[in-house]
Amino acid sequence: MDDDQIISFLHQQPGATFFTSDRDFWKRGLRHARYCLVCLFVERSEAGGFVRRFLQHPSFDTRAKRMGKVVAVRPEGLLIWELRAEERMDLAWP
Repeated sequence: MDDDQIISFLHQQPGATFFTSDRDFWKRGLRHARYCLVCLFVERSEAGGFVRRFLQHPSFDTRAKRMGKVVAVRPEGLLIWELRAEERMDLAWP
């Protein structure tokens, strides 16, 4: 699938959280109420641990808390584009 096909697929999957290491998905314009995009800006060998860490973060530990966001997961913390927010939000790891 190319990037456009993935976004189209996500529109059909209400409540999906899509994890990717493709930095092309780190775009404010890809925010949508039906899904969450999580871009992993970590070493491939560490991706699984950061996926678990993200899903356990108090701000993202339920599907409802994740919807409408595009998130960059980094060792230093999280960068978030939230639906209807003008500014990017930065969060530290707990």
